[in-house]
Amino acid sequence: MMSVTPTSKLDRILAEQREYIATREKGYRERALKMYPWVCGRCTREFNHKNLRELTVHHRDHNHDNNPSDGSNWELLCVYCHDEEHTKFSNQIIYGSRKSAEVAPATFNPFADLKAQMEKSKKE
Repeated sequence: MMSVTPTSKLDRILAEQREYIATREKGYRERALKMYPWVCGRCTREFNHKNLRELTVHHRDHNHDNNPSDGSNWELLCVYCHDEEHTKFSNQIIYGSRKSAEVAPATFNPFADLKAQMEKSKKE
């Protein structure tokens, strides 16, 4: 009787990819945590050893393979701000630019002729 635990090619590839990502993240995460104070770059929440797992390294250009040694492509964000940043980026890709259309200032003044209207109503 043969005891076989077959793993498909896809399972093997996925396992290799997970290992690659974990190794890559460990490298730049450790470097970023040594370079920067443990504070979220958006909400300024402070972190310590107990909650440090909630602090993530965000890649400003969204390229996780761009990890310069000076850390110029990284910023530390809490998991909430990090999710918000990626949502904004996804929405920009889907819906276009984040800039809103310029709205001209209002020029209509409903009270422009109020004084004249009030004097007119007094006379009547």
